[in-house]
Amino acid sequence: QHKSFLMGPILNFLEYSTSSSTQNNGKMVETEIVVTSSSEPVTKASLIVVSNRLPFVLSRDAKTEKLERKASAGGLVTAVCPVVIKGKGLWVGWPGIHLSDPNEPIPESNPTDQTPTAGLKSDQVVSVNIDASIFDSYYNGCCNKIFWPLFHSMPGRATFGADHWHNYVTVNKHFAARTIEALEKCLEQNKALDNNTPPIVWIHDYHLMLAANWIREKAEEKQLPCRLAFFLHIPFPPWDIFRLFPWADEILQGMLGCDMVGFHIQDYCLNFVDCCQRNLGCRVDRNNLLVEHGGRTVRIRPLPIGIPYERFVTLAKNAGKLLRSDKQKVILGVDRLDYTKGLVHRLMAFEKLLEKYPQHKEKVSLLQISVPSRTDVKEYRELKEEVDQLIGRINGRFTTANWAPIRYIYDYVAQDDLAALYRDAAVCLVTPLRDGMNLVAKEFVACQINESPGVLVISPFAGAGEMMHEALLCNPYEVHAAAEVIHRALTMPEDERVLRMSRLRRRESECDVSNWMRSFLKAMGTLDVDDVGTTIMQPVTVDDFDDYLLKYIGYNHKLALLLDYDGTLAPIAPHPDLATLSPEIKNVLFKLSNHSDVYVAVISGRNVDNVKRMVGIEGITYAGNHGLEILHPDGSKFVHPMPIEFEDKVSHLLKALQDSVCRDGAWVENKGALLTFHYRETPTELRPAMIEKARSLIIKYGFKATEANCALEARPPVQWNKGRASIYILRTSFGVDWSERIKIIYVGDDLTDEDAMVALKGMARTFRVTSSDIVRTAADHRLPSTDSVYTLLKWVERHFMGRKARANSLTYRNRREDGVRTQMSLEIATNSNNSLDVEHV
Repeated sequence: QHKSFLMGPILNFLEYSTSSSTQNNGKMVETEIVVTSSSEPVTKASLIVVSNRLPFVLSRDAKTEKLERKASAGGLVTAVCPVVIKGKGLWVGWPGIHLSDPNEPIPESNPTDQTPTAGLKSDQVVSVNIDASIFDSYYNGCCNKIFWPLFHSMPGRATFGADHWHNYVTVNKHFAARTIEALEKCLEQNKALDNNTPPIVWIHDYHLMLAANWIREKAEEKQLPCRLAFFLHIPFPPWDIFRLFPWADEILQGMLGCDMVGFHIQDYCLNFVDCCQRNLGCRVDRNNLLVEHGGRTVRIRPLPIGIPYERFVTLAKNAGKLLRSDKQKVILGVDRLDYTKGLVHRLMAFEKLLEKYPQHKEKVSLLQISVPSRTDVKEYRELKEEVDQLIGRINGRFTTANWAPIRYIYDYVAQDDLAALYRDAAVCLVTPLRDGMNLVAKEFVACQINESPGVLVISPFAGAGEMMHEALLCNPYEVHAAAEVIHRALTMPEDERVLRMSRLRRRESECDVSNWMRSFLKAMGTLDVDDVGTTIMQPVTVDDFDDYLLKYIGYNHKLALLLDYDGTLAPIAPHPDLATLSPEIKNVLFKLSNHSDVYVAVISGRNVDNVKRMVGIEGITYAGNHGLEILHPDGSKFVHPMPIEFEDKVSHLLKALQDSVCRDGAWVENKGALLTFHYRETPTELRPAMIEKARSLIIKYGFKATEANCALEARPPVQWNKGRASIYILRTSFGVDWSERIKIIYVGDDLTDEDAMVALKGMARTFRVTSSDIVRTAADHRLPSTDSVYTLLKWVERHFMGRKARANSLTYRNRREDGVRTQMSLEIATNSNNSLDVEHV
């Protein structure tokens, strides 16, 4: 049937798509894609590309058992490989097979190879080898069953699994470690060449969204200069879809580990910026597409990928004629067989076309090429069965003796043959339900060299639909309207077709794959300048907090400020005694503590006497040891009763820690009710074993081991934390109806503060001071540093200092006169359970 319709063989076609070009059941296609040197961008910065797969695949010869390499096709390979080769860069990725010997050398390319990967030497390749079961869970379980449907806005098809997520984390860490090795190798090469330009590490696609954070962390630790970039080849979903992912915060922070994050189109950029603001509480600049994270400004840039335009023009000129009849119009569809491509909807629209416009019968045929994909996955097998049945039904309904409405090819097609089909088709349907870009549309346009061109029909849900304005837009979900669009394309006058196609061709010739590479290098600042807009966010200003706080606090409410000390009011220091308040913060705290409508409490992990001495302001509440002891302004004190047996265990644990792990800069801080093991000054390579030893000792003596900033805390096993302490402070200060009488701001920087943020969720505005590490937080907003905490306090000062003093002030004396007695804390605390529940407080 195919031979009667086509005048040539249909061979090994691989859809030219950056998201799927390397994953069609392991089958790869050798294609000769050549980019002329005149179009290749040049940069002094060496490029380290990190992708799920290498730009070629390895296979083992059945007879010799030697490794062989075969080139891959795809926009990424075509655009990036020449830059990597010329700049002496490196490519990090999985080789396509699991090697029993990870040190087995990578073979050189075949001498006759003319593809872009031919010049990539084996010493420019860093192969990532991972346990097969872990890789399968990461790739098929997480990437394909979670990220692929979710990012294509089809959450109903996503199957969330914690095991798959953990393996995704494991693989990303492994890629990060191999990338650091590549970076060290690249820097050594650059030093020999006297090239001081920092290399660019460019991470690609949804397989590796976490890797940048660990690459940055290790590069900073080893003082390896580099710049980090990320590019996503699939859509980035809107916030209401993205937040369904249980580990959404980690994904965003992993991508924000880069200096620049690229997407195909502006819409994906805006979706990402919105998620950073709403999920993470980051400061963002939507106009300039900037996100502040961990004190850094991350640029978000639309970088629409192109195709090797001239290559396809040449293919179209040289290709033979495949379509038998000039009298019969062909509607062409070229897709990987995937549920995102909208094949079922397309076939139904074509059926409606034949129903509504019977004049097209025997004059129009649909040629649908579907590339096999993930045939071992049940969902894809079911999709194939559905497509087969639908095509059979439509053909059975409309077929005549001389004509079948649909010709279906479930196979790979060579690019030469594909170019011929592109060239001679009357209409090309690119109607996915969701697609990152879809390069089929661009390839069709490049091959439209005939005097009487065809018409491109494209879905607005493909990235290409945002910029290919002269194409006919078609919503694949509305089958009747889609049939009307196809009819319009088939009956469009020639002059309109020429006008639309000439404009499409001009744009695609200018925005080709080399232009994409140049745009990326410009965005990274290595070619000319970044001409997309401002690249640095301004520091946090007092006015920024109008958006965060003004509507919440208003002009008639009083305020309780609950503040952590280390890392919040004072910067983290090598030793606790060196973490002192700046004069500016101390001054504004003093002013706020004396305002009638502002109540201030400092809740710290230090012991209460120490934190009071470090702050040195009278008239405010101090809580030490994460709230185990609380000192009120009138001198009364609450101490959570520790079980008697733990009073002796503290001293025994202290001695055990001092004897076992206090070396190489590590030491133990005795806070009375609890101990803190500090390892900030310990060399990084010695930390893991030391931390594990300290943790086991803490647990052995019956204490809880809690992570802190470069520290491990030994806390008594009582049901008390900063969250319960915060609610206790608010109740004893403002009565049982405190949540209705007072507005609350809580600011902290570590895991112990998360207890308070969770407890106060919905009843307070919470802020987390974070670095660039991946931090999961319940806070409403993130702040980059203690400087921004000072700015927050200045906003509070500005907001409240204009008010007149109230008769019902918030001084501690008046609170006591309201009938709320701090002594009640002692009565509650002496209950037989030696613990407090939030409901009781």
